[in-house]
This record gives sequence, C-alpha cells and structure tokens, in this order.
Amino acid sequence: MLSFSTCWNNHRHTDGEEMIDEILALGFKNIELSHGMTITKLPGIKKSYAAGKFVCSGVHNYFPSPVEVMIDAPDAYEYTSHRPFDRQRAMEMTMRSLELADSFRAHYLVLHMGSVPLNHRKWTKRLTAYVAENGRNGPEFAADKIEFVKRREKIAPLYYQRAIDALGKIAEKAAEYGIKLAVESRSRFEDMPNEREMVRLQEHFKDNPWVGYWHDFGHVQLKHNLGLLDHPEWLRRIQPYIIGGHVHDVVWPERDHRVPLTGTLIYKELLPFFPAGCPMIWELSPSRKSEEISECFEVWKKAFPDRC
Repeated sequence: MLSFSTCWNNHRHTDGEEMIDEILALGFKNIELSHGMTITKLPGIKKSYAAGKFVCSGVHNYFPSPVEVMIDAPDAYEYTSHRPFDRQRAMEMTMRSLELADSFRAHYLVLHMGSVPLNHRKWTKRLTAYVAENGRNGPEFAADKIEFVKRREKIAPLYYQRAIDALGKIAEKAAEYGIKLAVESRSRFEDMPNEREMVRLQEHFKDNPWVGYWHDFGHVQLKHNLGLLDHPEWLRRIQPYIIGGHVHDVVWPERDHRVPLTGTLIYKELLPFFPAGCPMIWELSPSRKSEEISECFEVWKKAFPDRC
C-alpha cells in the first residue's frame, strides 16, 4: 500500500482540507497523518475523511502536536527522559494519538522511543561532517566512532528499560483499538533504540501482535553512510518484524527526505525484504516540489508496480 505523509505540506496550510487536497492532486489516495499537526487543522482533515476523499494508512505520533509546543517537534517529550513530567506527557499524548488514529481507522501508529543523553552535535553530527569531507576510512574517524559506540553502550540500559516499559503500557491500549505500534528506526546513533536494541525490543514483544518494526529508508541509510551498519544486511536481520516503512532518498552523506529515485538508494535491492501489501509511505521534505514528486511517482509505479 503506497501512501503519502502530511509532513510534506503541513506547514503550508492552516486548513486541513486544503492540505489533504494538495496531496490528492499528486495522485495519492492513501495518506499518513504525521506529527507537527496543529489541532486547528483537525476539523478540515475530519471533513475530508468523512467525505471519503482519502484513506488513512496510519498516524505518526504525536498527532496532533502538544498544544504547548510551537514547532514541529515529535521528540519534545520522550519516554526515556529523566523528567517524570516529560515521560507522563509523552504517554498522555500517545494515548490521545491512538484515540485519533482509531477514529480514522488507521492501521498503525509510528513511535519514536526516545534517546540516550549524548550530545548529537559532538557525536553523530561531527562524525557525519568528517565523512562528508574525508570519507569513512581514516584512522581518526574509526577511533572516534568506536569511542562513541562505547560511551553509548555504557549508559544505554536505563533508557532502553524506560522505552520497553513505556511500550508495554502503550501496547495494552493499542490492542484495544486494534492498531499496530510501529517502532521506527532512527537517524542518530544517540536515539533509542539502536539496531542491536531494536532486535532485543522486537524479540521481547515477539508474541505481541500489536508491536512491530517500522523501517525508515533514509534514517537507516544515514547510519549506513557512517559505517554503523549495512543497509541490506540490516533488513535481512530485522525482516521478520517489518510492518512498513517511510520511503525517501538520500544524497550523500546526510541529505535525506529527498524524493525517491533521486538519490543514492538502490530500491530494487531493498524492497524485496518488505511484506507484500505493507504500507510504504513517501515521507518527503517540505522543500520538494510537487512537479518532481509527480514525475518520480510515475516512474516508481512503472518500476515497482507491486509496491503501489
């Protein structure tokens, strides 16, 4: 099931119906309602949905955004936070997102699980800048990357446990609604879970039909570009848990959310790992032009007719 995320044009609209109409004009019928959505756009979205204009494939937490957060910030509150208020607010907003997802008959809710307290500017961002200038084979890069991994491994268990505990509680409510929880792969190594932790998390919930893995093509490719994983091999390892993914391309080494088929990803090597008919959501930067999207959409349909 090919779908399109509202993260592309959410910021350009104050009316939810106009936002939906712009996406429909691209040729998409299925839409993912994404984070960053102000509550004022909900009436227009509901009006469009009631009129049968679109099918809601899924929802991305938090939907809508917390009213006290003035920018698109899906990580404003984290289940892993040291602050009890933030952890509680994260749970409250997630339960609200589940309730709204149910009203749109969404199939899944995409979740960010939090992070460990390491400054990404010192680690992921610095390593990315090094790779962009020098490649990833230098001894200085290798030493810094190893040090980064060691530091994260040392402090991660506490935050992993907080994420697991939160997910267990959310899964109970998700079961009541019949909505799958899609735990998303993230772009920064500071985020929770990393790939090793993701496997542990999925194995922990292997008997729970409401928890699965959500693959973000661009996020994983950024880690691939840093030499933290191999993209196809990672998909081979996590394949049993895949329930869908965010599709976007990457321009070396870190410009993601580009239109599919305009960057470095080789989709014919990656798509076979995904279950037939699973949701595949084009999640694009607001800077991408509608003409480029429509043109690539036509190419995609011809190249991958079984992924439309």
